[in-house]
Amino acid sequence: MVEVNLWSGLRRFTDGHVVVAVEAETVGQALDGLIAAHPGLAPVIEAGVSVAIDGEIVNGRHVPIPTGAEVFLMQRLKGG
Repeated sequence: MVEVNLWSGLRRFTDGHVVVAVEAETVGQALDGLIAAHPGLAPVIEAGVSVAIDGEIVNGRHVPIPTGAEVFLMQRLKGG
């Protein structure tokens, strides 16, 4: 079980929850689990988000999530 911390603007899709628990071993599974549990998140996630594990932005759906890791879903970071 992974607890994913969401930014406050997503509360309206998660019945007011800012932390959502999903069964996942990878970033992709966590994103898919969020969509399955809260379908309203689908457009946001599909448009692109950033994921941080233990304070480090990770790239790729295949990235494993260690047991007990702190996971944050964030608005996509754009370079410029």
